[in-house]
Amino acid sequence: MTPGSRRKFLIGAAATAGAGGLAGGFLWKHRPQYAGPAPVEPPFVPDPAFPNALRLPGADGMYGVLDASGSFTMVAKPVRHALLPGKPAAMLAYEVEHQGLALHNPVLRVRTGASLSIKFWNAIDETSIIHWHGLKVDSNNDGHPHYAIAGGATYDYQFTVPNRAATYWYHPHPHHLTGKQVYHGLAGLFIVEDDDEAALQKALDLRLGETDIPLVIQDRRFDDGGQLAFKPSADERFHGHYGAEVLVNLTPRPHFAAATRLYRFRILNGSNARLYRLAFRHGEQLLDYHVIGTDGGLLERPVTVKEAFLAPAERLDVLLDLRGAKAGDALTLISLPFDAMHQEMADGAALDLLRIQVHRKVPYDRPLPQSLSRIEAAPESAFSPRLIVLDQAKGRWRINGATYVADETPITVKRDTVEAWDIRNVPPTMPHPMHIHGFQFRVLSRTGSPEQQQRLAVTESGLAASDLGLKDTVLVWPGETVRIVIDFSHPFLGDQVYMVHCHNLEHEDGGMMLNLKVAA
Repeated sequence: MTPGSRRKFLIGAAATAGAGGLAGGFLWKHRPQYAGPAPVEPPFVPDPAFPNALRLPGADGMYGVLDASGSFTMVAKPVRHALLPGKPAAMLAYEVEHQGLALHNPVLRVRTGASLSIKFWNAIDETSIIHWHGLKVDSNNDGHPHYAIAGGATYDYQFTVPNRAATYWYHPHPHHLTGKQVYHGLAGLFIVEDDDEAALQKALDLRLGETDIPLVIQDRRFDDGGQLAFKPSADERFHGHYGAEVLVNLTPRPHFAAATRLYRFRILNGSNARLYRLAFRHGEQLLDYHVIGTDGGLLERPVTVKEAFLAPAERLDVLLDLRGAKAGDALTLISLPFDAMHQEMADGAALDLLRIQVHRKVPYDRPLPQSLSRIEAAPESAFSPRLIVLDQAKGRWRINGATYVADETPITVKRDTVEAWDIRNVPPTMPHPMHIHGFQFRVLSRTGSPEQQQRLAVTESGLAASDLGLKDTVLVWPGETVRIVIDFSHPFLGDQVYMVHCHNLEHEDGGMMLNLKVAA
């Protein structure tokens, strides 16, 4: 048994035990408090199984933070970066030069209402374009594949950010090449802030890169020299491309040094195809954590969970309370084992993702807020639900019996209308994370869900915590129908052409996407 497989076996056994038999809360909360001298903090020593410090957003380099406004240039280019320690790898990254510093895959941080003018320079040897995932922009600025530009060319984006505060992201979207380019590194975070976000940061003393921690989870495959290996077989193009090594913020087997306080984790599933069943574990116990936001920003109030599924492109904004811990305690962000419901069982494997080591005690008495934001009620549609059927035939994944044709718009809706959609995943099939460009939506119900999804329900209509609030991507299991509602109002002139597609990137590149026309 290899060290990697041994780790997976051990985490799988422990996680299964935790899920089955530990229904209580975080046991640290119940430890008695004794008066006496202050404990001596042990020196911080990383766990040998997690030897690499988690890469965090900073002033420059990979995930450098750019408070974006006005005009700047983003260059997609080849770079060399040590994804595995001591083994610089050829990869791709978006580069922004700012005040004499080079930022790679920068964390773009903006205020709601900011106006941006971004010149995209494609300095790689194949076509590309940037999609601003989750942003409500007109189709000229959305990053549709038909705007992809050749290597050496530029494309100008000009848009105002109307979205409420949330963790969005950006990535390439050229047809047939999205999976390859994302896999080789082209992806970054786009964080929008507003008054509700500012109030939360003040209430909990949250600082980006210190106590407000983005986590970009991506599985990757490496050759013996530490180079990224992406050569999907026919079977992998059908099921999706999975890697044996899971990186968090491009860091393998990472650790994070924490204190006894509340931490916020903004979690993005940036993998091509892999689903994660996220949980925090201490010993053999699964811990409570608090979901405070999803794709489209803060919920109205925290929802306490022990686990949540996160599909490719989905985001989950959570709080983890470490106030009851003591220096020297350690816990792990894991993916619990689950039934992947298709032949590629690697997708449901148990995984260790991040070791959180409590290094020091600090005074912290900020209460968990019970009111976070206000979300308008889901709009009502005057029409019968539109049926969106997911299936496959002759080895090709389809939407409503069709695959992508660049100049066809098989789904057409009228501007300023509200539609309900029933997204039905017809077995035999596999899970599909469905993404809609240009608009946020609300999830209304899940029916026909597998048991592993049903037991996460926090509403009578079958919704899990990860379904709440505003969404742009939703996971649909085999045999399941997910009803969503979308308001197609927008301020842009003329017809707008967006996309509906599966965010399993191998499915997307294989044609599991359709143009969505919003007619004026």
